[in-house]
Amino acid sequence: MTTPEHVDVVIVGAGLSGIGAAHRLRTGCPGKSVAVLEARDSMGGTWDLFRYPGIRSDSDMFTLGYPFKPWRDPKSIADGPSILSYIRETARESGVDRLVRYRTRVVAADFDTRTSRWTLTVHRRDESGAVEEGTLTCGFLYSCTGYYDYERGYDPVFPGVESFGGEVVHPQFWPEDLDYAGKRVVVIGSGATAVTLVPSMAETAAHVTMLQRSPTWIGPVPGRDKVADRLRELLPARVAHRLARGKNIAFGVAFYQFCRRWPRAARRVLTRLAGRALGDPAAVREHFTPTYDPWDQRLCAVPDSDLFRAVRAGRASVVTDHVDSFVPEGVRLRSGRVLPADVVVTATGLRLLALGGIAPSVDGREVVLSEQFLWRGAMITGLPNFAVCVGYTNASWTLRADLTSRLVCRVVDFMDERGYAAVVPTPDRALDPRPMLDLASGYVQRSIHAFPRQGDSGPWRVRQNYPLDAVATLRGDLGRQLTGTPRRPVPLDRVR
Repeated sequence: MTTPEHVDVVIVGAGLSGIGAAHRLRTGCPGKSVAVLEARDSMGGTWDLFRYPGIRSDSDMFTLGYPFKPWRDPKSIADGPSILSYIRETARESGVDRLVRYRTRVVAADFDTRTSRWTLTVHRRDESGAVEEGTLTCGFLYSCTGYYDYERGYDPVFPGVESFGGEVVHPQFWPEDLDYAGKRVVVIGSGATAVTLVPSMAETAAHVTMLQRSPTWIGPVPGRDKVADRLRELLPARVAHRLARGKNIAFGVAFYQFCRRWPRAARRVLTRLAGRALGDPAAVREHFTPTYDPWDQRLCAVPDSDLFRAVRAGRASVVTDHVDSFVPEGVRLRSGRVLPADVVVTATGLRLLALGGIAPSVDGREVVLSEQFLWRGAMITGLPNFAVCVGYTNASWTLRADLTSRLVCRVVDFMDERGYAAVVPTPDRALDPRPMLDLASGYVQRSIHAFPRQGDSGPWRVRQNYPLDAVATLRGDLGRQLTGTPRRPVPLDRVR
């Protein structure tokens, strides 16, 4: 029987998080072997998968980018291809690209408490599409798959869709040959994807209508960061990047706290900004003033007010109503109005999927994630030598992702220092369970029950505050909440 290959640390996923994690482990734990397993044919994750028109970040690149890799592009709010190029360049420069194993999907993961190792069952797909099953073992498993389902988007069934005479597409699976120039387009949805699609498609379409059931908070932001541009003119790239990053972190935390503590004032600020960009107070009241408070759901950013400018120019419009059914000529609303369309884009949201669909087990027994708690927003009770990368909901994903990767490095070093073969977070008291993500958004509420939970305080709470998390993650005492299993002595008959 062939002994499976063993790797010290396996990272699942070669997206923005996985590439950053591999860099941190290479530099923070240089003596450890690392492998990155990627199910798809290329790296980049979200930024390689999504190809819809105008795809871009909804966070500034000084915080969405890596702290160790300066962002040099003029745009602060960057387009998808630029972000993908940045990820690939980072991997190439740091040598991480050589650690990635493509077309390798982890389908099962079991931790053996006797050997303190994970055994991963993987499906390796060759260029012809043939799949071969294999195994490998690792000492530490780090899931950087994000929490979206890459195979399926959320696509509700609309009555009469089969009668529609045009084309229906979902942003997650955008057809490369879709031609919408000069055509009438209806985009169903009002989240980050919809507000990105509408102004981009409006550049060539005859007209684009954003159909929303209810308004979303939308905030105009500059496409370029003038302060960062000036810093880059005066200072070395790394210093300028660090200062711009710090400035934007401080602003983001302050604005989030302002919205949560003084929601009425925040509502006034956001409606005033929308009114200034749109020039139509009545339209702002009807289509851009939600009933919920800012940051009850994620706030959508539009660079240089592009959505508002498209509406103001008449190239796009917003309708707030519900879909009654599709009809041959378009979409009929509950009000009875029919929106004529040649193309309908169902920007109806994403599906959440915990750990990329892996159901982890310990000694052959599945660990039910919804019964577990997150420690430091990273490690999970009941799962030894395991971490998951979960970004912020109120700020750039990479801020927390990078902290988690640095925490994993600390934990790996901690295990070596204490002589532990395994560690697992263990609460010292009963915890009050709360959802991992504290957002009222539909895509969260539909699936969050399948994820680990957060507690009510201390390291068991998933905070949305980078400065506090940075101090706790990088300086906190690991020994207080991690239960360690000492390494077993090597039997004499195995000593050479």
